[in-house]
Amino acid sequence: MNAPLPQAVALAVDAGTARLFQPGRIGDIAVANRVVMAPLTRSRADEPRGDIPGSAMNIDYYRQRSGAGLIISEGTQVAPGGKGYMATPGIYSDEQVEGWKRITDAVHAAGSKIVAQIWHVGRITHPALTGGLRPVAPSAVAPKGVVAYTHEGKVEVPVPQALSTAEIAEIVDQYRRGAANAIRAGFDGVEIHGANGYLIDQFLRDGANHRTDAYGGSPENRARFALEVVDAVAAEIGAGRTGIRLSPVTPFNDLSDSDPQAVFGHLVEQLDRRGIAFIHWIEGATGGPRDVPGFDFAWARRAFRGTYIANNGYDRAMAIEAVDSGRADAVAFGRLFIANPDLVQRLKRGAPLNTPNPQTFYTPGPVGYTDYPALAA
Repeated sequence: MNAPLPQAVALAVDAGTARLFQPGRIGDIAVANRVVMAPLTRSRADEPRGDIPGSAMNIDYYRQRSGAGLIISEGTQVAPGGKGYMATPGIYSDEQVEGWKRITDAVHAAGSKIVAQIWHVGRITHPALTGGLRPVAPSAVAPKGVVAYTHEGKVEVPVPQALSTAEIAEIVDQYRRGAANAIRAGFDGVEIHGANGYLIDQFLRDGANHRTDAYGGSPENRARFALEVVDAVAAEIGAGRTGIRLSPVTPFNDLSDSDPQAVFGHLVEQLDRRGIAFIHWIEGATGGPRDVPGFDFAWARRAFRGTYIANNGYDRAMAIEAVDSGRADAVAFGRLFIANPDLVQRLKRGAPLNTPNPQTFYTPGPVGYTDYPALAA
């Protein structure tokens, strides 16, 4: 588990002068460096008690990784129907809020900042995970080749229920309440999960959105739900503490679009007008190739005046170059943070990296969660 990864890094880079390791601001949030811990589903909430985070193990996990300038929490569902995986935490009950408060207190005491990633998975779930609730989506279109992992094993996700306009409004309000609860829980802001084939992404892309009303058809209509969520969250907690994660070209969770530049281009222009804190970009296919055509990320960098957080396959040299050149304001790392709780220090030193063990990404307990070693002092 702890063998070093090959280092495709330029050790000659002076970490003392690299902007990646310098303080900055992400909207209204002051950060100690521009290294961001990406949201990582770890499936270790207390599911029997109501998907509650905040165990001693959860607290230790986040505290260990508080060298990051900004931590983005694992996805936390805004309602029971938004849950798509076993033992993921929620942000809709008082008990969940109290659990998250123990985590945010620990992160702040360790000198970092943390935002909550609030999500609704839409059609990527099964009634066995939602307390019997049927999956929902913009249209009654099931994803192909997608299974849900339940306590009874792998099962195909069913055809979702197409949301009515009244139900859409209720989910928008669930996001608003989730954002309000995040601030109650001590988070410094929120990241709205608009990526990777979950509900907001399903509305954005015409591979899943076949609606003919105000939420479907044109790029403007397909972006409507995302912008309603952003507006509700920003009105509740402030635009300077609101961000969103987007993945315009990933095929993850069987999602596609006929013209990503059109719909995401419109969305970016509207987000810029709203002055939100950041857009967190998955550049390319999630966890895969970066050179997927269909969207101009360099254009997005120019068009959006807030913080551009880059993500997907970055190593030390790439991250330093991206921030020093101005192509990005910050860089998010996912799996490297799983295996390297002290990732920022390792990147500064050009030190070897522990190898993550995928077999323990979602298993209960501390193995593969809080037992990865840090560098010797």
